[in-house]
Amino acid sequence: MCQWGPDAQRLDAKAGRHGNARDGPGRSRQGWRICSSAVHGPRPDDVPVLDLTRLGDIDGESDLSYTPIMTEKPRMASPDSTSMVSWGTSFPASHSLHQPHCQLHLVEELTVPENLPTPSERFRAKYQQYKEEMKTNYKQHVQQMTQKRKAEPLHLQHPPAGLQTQEPILDDKTPEDSTSVNEKANLDRRYTRKPDSEQQYMRKLAAEDLALEKRKQTVVEQVLVDHLSRVKTSSTLTENLLSNKLRFDARIISTNGRDACRELIGFFFAFDKSLTVYEYRRFGKNRTNALPFIQRDIYCHHYGRRKRRQYDVGDFYVGANLTFLTTEHVSLPASVQAKNLLTLRITSIDEIAKRSFTTSAEPSLSKQEIDDRNTLLSAQRLLREKLKNRGVRTMTRLGKFLWQQDSSKSRVLAKTELKKVLKVFHLELPDEVFELIWVLLDQDCSGRVDYHQFVHAIIGEMNEFRKAYVRKAYMKLDPNKTGSISVNDISKFYNLKKHPIVLSGEASEQQVRSAFLDTLQECSTRPGEVTYCEFECYYEGLSLEIESTEDFVNILRNCWGV
Repeated sequence: MCQWGPDAQRLDAKAGRHGNARDGPGRSRQGWRICSSAVHGPRPDDVPVLDLTRLGDIDGESDLSYTPIMTEKPRMASPDSTSMVSWGTSFPASHSLHQPHCQLHLVEELTVPENLPTPSERFRAKYQQYKEEMKTNYKQHVQQMTQKRKAEPLHLQHPPAGLQTQEPILDDKTPEDSTSVNEKANLDRRYTRKPDSEQQYMRKLAAEDLALEKRKQTVVEQVLVDHLSRVKTSSTLTENLLSNKLRFDARIISTNGRDACRELIGFFFAFDKSLTVYEYRRFGKNRTNALPFIQRDIYCHHYGRRKRRQYDVGDFYVGANLTFLTTEHVSLPASVQAKNLLTLRITSIDEIAKRSFTTSAEPSLSKQEIDDRNTLLSAQRLLREKLKNRGVRTMTRLGKFLWQQDSSKSRVLAKTELKKVLKVFHLELPDEVFELIWVLLDQDCSGRVDYHQFVHAIIGEMNEFRKAYVRKAYMKLDPNKTGSISVNDISKFYNLKKHPIVLSGEASEQQVRSAFLDTLQECSTRPGEVTYCEFECYYEGLSLEIESTEDFVNILRNCWGV
């Protein structure tokens, strides 16, 4: 007999009548453990007496005269000892009272018995209220989703469930079978608002100019120290002669991101027509230095109609190319020495110093040079008109397609291969124009040309002012100048808080960000990564579609905070 009270004794007796031999001694059909004094001993004084007569319905719910059926009842084990109370140990599932050896079928378990009491009026009212609320909430949800789909741009809508969308295949058959890439690029074209007020913008420009001037002054001082410290006693080289110089900024024309992002500052000395180029490098946050990149000497052209002609003041202007033989500069990085020719593009120049030279007048162009320039301009006008509304789509896919056609990965292709590429992308040129451009580029008569150089020749490039902002944005993403950035890093820096589509509610930040990343990865040759060349290709295409330089720069400033 249980020692915990008269009500517990009656409960134990009732449970014992329903048990059988299978239940074992001391265990009932209902899952209650029979407590014997031999096992548990007398009830401790601090444990209250179990009085079931106190149990009753909660006030206000006495009219709920039925209990819903349950397939499994919760049971708690009684304490196993007087020293440790464990009311939270659950019992195994009990068998049914009428079918102790069989498990109910799923249909039988879900069947509601017919002899249940009729629910009270209060319960009926509560259920009806709940039912109406569910219907109302569902209708509101459907209306909200319908309005959201209507307001969402077509290229950001997700396909219906079960409908698989086929990605455009980039091969020689269907390189432009979809306009989704250009539609996504249109999101960037709408991000042209000025990111700052005019006053903030002027302060930012002043700070940038101050930092740039400080950097250039550091390089100038290093140049003077390097050259004057090596002067022999009998030399006539003085600081006054070195101060009569033309300073210019330059970048390396390369598909290698690390080389393309090098910050180069050059000097042309008028007294002996020599030149030198230094690289401005940062070591950590505060340490900087200027290191010689091209040693000071007298150089001449190694490419084009002026080949073997010595450099003069007139050869220095924004957009001009300076060529050097890498074999003559053993201190150049290995990635630069991989090619025989090093080409530098002048990005800015000290115009005041240039005008001060007496020989500042540019040398007159020869007839051949004028004809070459007109040939390139005519081809560029023809193709840029074709690319006016599909610049991003074509430029992103064109670079990847050329890379796929280059089986040797030497970045050069033959004439027939390039003609095939132009035909695939609907960029055909008249035969006579193509032949003239081929002669200009294939100067070593090898029958193969650099296809990146070929594309820039027939389509053109964005101006150096726009290019400077593209390089600035990329260097912000790749501060260590590795030449490649992950898509995750791009996603972190891509700022869309003030995008007009996001502000108007037409699309979320995540949708616009995903559209941009999808477009970038269209030109990516490695999943999850974007190189400098691929990043530049995207903005080359966007530049073809945007005539205003101010709008183009505002897009970069808004997106990347440069």
